[in-house]
This record gives sequence, structure tokens and C-alpha cells, in this order.
Amino acid sequence: MDTIALRRFVAAAEELHFAHAAKHLNIPRSTLIASVRELESELGTPLFDMDAPTTTLTPAGEALLADQQRKRAETAASVQNKPQPAGGKAKANKGKGRAPAVKGQPRPGKRRQSR
Repeated sequence: MDTIALRRFVAAAEELHFAHAAKHLNIPRSTLIASVRELESELGTPLFDMDAPTTTLTPAGEALLADQQRKRAETAASVQNKPQPAGGKAKANKGKGRAPAVKGQPRPGKRRQSR
């Protein structure tokens, strides 16, 4: 099954209004309906009752919606339970990468002051 068509079906099923779901997904209503029809033909069963006065789900549509919501909840739970990597932000090296200055020795790269 196409994940985009499933995502569009879930949006339409949760809204129970094709125009609102299409606006939420930022796609035309006709594209949403076409995706749902394609999913229905792929599954071989209607997901929405188009004869009802308002948009309602068929038993197959309710089952598919429940399955997709369960999968979404499992995915969200697995992401939250993922352990965070150890460590933190690396600190910048504050030194110049050389040994500490020794008293009486000239600094490397620094010319002696003329008198």
C-alpha cells in the first residue's frame, strides 16, 4: 500500500470531511478523493460510505483507521524510548596547541624586541 495514500486516508478519516482534510494536507480536494479511491480499489473494499448524508467510515475503513493509528502510536513511542547518545557538546580548544611558556625562553614565532 502507498504510504501517501494511507496518510491521506487517515487525515480524511479523522476529519470526516474531505475539504477540511485536503486543506490540512495542502492539496486539492479532488486529489484527496482520487487517493482514497485508489486505496479503495487496491484494497477491494470501500472505506467511506458515500451514500450517507455526512461522511462516515465503513467497518473496513474503521478497521484500517484503527490499525494506522496504532502503528503511528507505536512509532511515536519507539522514538521517545530511543536512548540518547552519550556525551555532549565538544568544547573548543582554548590553547594555541603548544607547551606552556618556560620562564626565560623566547616564545616561538615571536621576535625579540630591539632596544
